[in-house]
Amino acid sequence: MVFGEKLKTERKKKGWSQDELAKKLFVSRQSVSKWENGQNYPSIEIIIKLSDLFDVTIDELLRSDEELTKKVIKDSKQLAYPRLKMMFDVFVMIGLALLIIKLSVLALNKFTALDITLYGGSFFWNFGPLILMISGSVGSEILKDKYKKE
Repeated sequence: MVFGEKLKTERKKKGWSQDELAKKLFVSRQSVSKWENGQNYPSIEIIIKLSDLFDVTIDELLRSDEELTKKVIKDSKQLAYPRLKMMFDVFVMIGLALLIIKLSVLALNKFTALDITLYGGSFFWNFGPLILMISGSVGSEILKDKYKKE
C-alpha cells in the first residue's frame, strides 16, 4: 500500500474528513488531498504528527512508499547539514572579527597617541584569525561537496 492510500485509510478509520485532518496538522485541506492522491509528500514533522494521530509507527507510514522513504532520508540530511555549515561560518566570522580588532588596534596605535596592548600572545593575534577563517572556509567547502554528492 502506498502512503496516500495508507493515509486515506487511517483518516477514514478515525472518521475524519480531509479538512478535519488538515486542521489537526495545521495545513491546508489541499495538502492532505495531494498527499492522498500521491501528488506530494508531507515533511518529516508532519509524518511524525500523523504517526501520533493515527497511533501507527513511522515505519508503517514510511515503508508503505519507497519514494516517500527516500524523500524523508533526503530531508533529514538537509536538516543536518545547515547546522554544520553554520558552525563553519561562525569560525569564519570569529576569525574576521579578530582580524578587524587587530587591524583597528594597530591603526589606533599608529595614528594616535594611544598604546593599546592585545593580550593573549602574538601568535594568537597574528595567526588565530587566519587559522579560524581558513578552517571555517575549508570545512564549509568540504561539507558543500559532500552534500552535492549525496
